[in-house]
Amino acid sequence: MIKLSAVIITYNEERYIEECIKSLVNVADEIVVVDSFSTDNTKAICLKYNVVFIEQKFLGYIEQKNFALTKASYDYIVSLDGDESLSNELQKSIIELKNNWKFDGYYCNRYNNFCGQWIKHSDWYPNKKLRVFDKRKAVWKGINPHDSIVIKESGKVSQLKGDILHLTYQTYSEFNLKMEKFSTISADAYYKLGKKAPIWKLIWNPSWAFFKAYILRLGFLDGFNGFMICYQTGHLTFLKYAKLRELHKKNKAS
Repeated sequence: MIKLSAVIITYNEERYIEECIKSLVNVADEIVVVDSFSTDNTKAICLKYNVVFIEQKFLGYIEQKNFALTKASYDYIVSLDGDESLSNELQKSIIELKNNWKFDGYYCNRYNNFCGQWIKHSDWYPNKKLRVFDKRKAVWKGINPHDSIVIKESGKVSQLKGDILHLTYQTYSEFNLKMEKFSTISADAYYKLGKKAPIWKLIWNPSWAFFKAYILRLGFLDGFNGFMICYQTGHLTFLKYAKLRELHKKNKAS
């Protein structure tokens, strides 16, 4: 049987972190929490359990998660955010996997809860995430704040049964604030990569993002919350390019 490390990065996750840890206790041989100096009760809650608790200044989503991997004792990893937990079915799948590990990584479906409603359509389900993997064959990549595990060349992946349960925004105000934060981070990342923001991208990209999520991926079947999610998907895209355009204008003037 292989040994498995669970790795979590946190910042002010007192609402959800206990549920996250509880879902890992019977699955992982080690739980590593890398915390960005939370100002709430996250640390106290984590220390109620047998976890390795490490405080590290936030390096960026991708960088923080790669740092966390270096602190795991074992090569086989299950990675969660502080507001995520394993469903009972996924716990069983991972326990069985420890006796029969065949691939370099395993996808899990992520099931998102928004304002008390489990969302079944749009871009939010099945929302496949590669979160169980051999860290020798994988690395976190992407453009902040959108990170993902990338399996190295010639690696093989499979799919596990069960869901990652994701407790997302529980109020519309919280959702709006996060969209503002994420769009700023995305614009900064795009600027550093030299990406441009022509007017057509401000019009086309948000419109396509909304249409794809609401119509093609059936977001309308989730009612008003489905509309809100798809609208914000487009709005986030608009904000990202608007702020990128602003950065180019500001730095050109200076």
